[in-house]
Amino acid sequence: MAAGSIGKPLRVVQWATGTVGACAMRGVISHPGLELVGVRVYSEAKEGKDAGELCGLPPTGVAATRDLEAILALKPDCVLYMPESTDLDDVCRVLESGANIVSTRADFFNPAKMDPAVRERIEAACRRGGSSIHSTGSSPGFITEALPIVLTSLTRRLDLLMIDEFANCIDGCSEEMLLNIMGFGETAEVFSQRQHPERDGVFGHSLAVLGDALGMPVDRFEVTSEFALTRQPTKLHKTTIAPGTVGAQRHVVTGLHKGKPLLRFRSNWFVTTDLEPHWDLRADGWRVTVEGDTPLDITIGFPIPLEQRQAVLPGLTAHRPVNAVPYVCAAPPGIVTTADLPQVIARLA
Repeated sequence: MAAGSIGKPLRVVQWATGTVGACAMRGVISHPGLELVGVRVYSEAKEGKDAGELCGLPPTGVAATRDLEAILALKPDCVLYMPESTDLDDVCRVLESGANIVSTRADFFNPAKMDPAVRERIEAACRRGGSSIHSTGSSPGFITEALPIVLTSLTRRLDLLMIDEFANCIDGCSEEMLLNIMGFGETAEVFSQRQHPERDGVFGHSLAVLGDALGMPVDRFEVTSEFALTRQPTKLHKTTIAPGTVGAQRHVVTGLHKGKPLLRFRSNWFVTTDLEPHWDLRADGWRVTVEGDTPLDITIGFPIPLEQRQAVLPGLTAHRPVNAVPYVCAAPPGIVTTADLPQVIARLA
C-alpha cells in the first residue's frame, strides 16, 4: 500500500480539473495531511498551467500535464480520478504503479456488480501494485451508503429505507448535460423513448453495497420513471426550452429483499417547478425516511444563497473523496466499498 511515511503528508495527484475536479483540488491544497504533487489534464490549453490558476487559488508551483508517464514518475500515494469517462488502461497503469485511487466515477462502487472481466483486470492491477481503488461522492455515495449506514445503526429491524433527492439541475449541470444527456427540453414523445439503464447501474449498485452491509442482500431491482412538462418557456443557461417539453423527471430504483421493497432511491430532478402535472417539489436536498423498529424522518437542505450555488454545490461531490484519501491509502489492496472502510472523518485542521 502506498500510504506514505508516518508524519508526512500523503502525495496526491488531481486527475481532471472540471467543476468537481477543481473543487477537489482546492480541498487537497488546504488539507493539512495531503500534498498536491501533480495535476493531470486533457486539454492543450490547460497543459503547463499552475494548479492554483486552474482552481482559483494562488500559484502552487505544481504544473498541469497531459503526460501519464510524468504523473506516474511523481510516485503519488493517491490519485483523485475525476474525468468525464473512465479509461481502464489508465486506471490499471495507475494502480499497477502502486498509487491508490479515489474516484467520483461510478464504475467502482460495487465490485460484486462489475463486469467479471473488468473486475478481475482491476483487482489484478491492485495486486501487482499493492494498491486500492474506491468510488464515492454525494449521490450516489454519501446519501446512498454512508448516511444510511449511520442511521440504521439505531435500528434492529428495517422494513424500508427511502431516499428522496430533490435537485434543481440548472446550477449543478452544464447545458450539454441538461439538454443532450438528461433530456430536458425534449418532447414527451422523444423523452419517452429514452432508456435509463444507468439509474439501476449507478444507484442500484450503490444500494446493493448497503444491503450487503446490513446482512439483507438485494435480490433484484425494480426501476420506474416518469416526467412532467413545462408550462412556460424556461431558461437554462443560454438556451430557453419551450412550453410543453420535459421540465422534470423522476426515476425510482427499488431494491427488493426476499420479494419485499427494502431500499429505495427516488430522484426528483427538475429545471422548473411550474409543471404539468404539478409535482410537490422541495428545495435542493434530501429526505431520508426509515421504517422499522426505530422510525426516522431526516431532511437535509442546502442553505446556499443563489449567487453562491455554482461555487458551493460542487463541494458536495468533491469533498468526500478528498477526505477519504487517507482511509483508502491505508486499506488492503483491491476494490474497496464504503462498508469496507472505517467511517470517513474530515481532518480540518
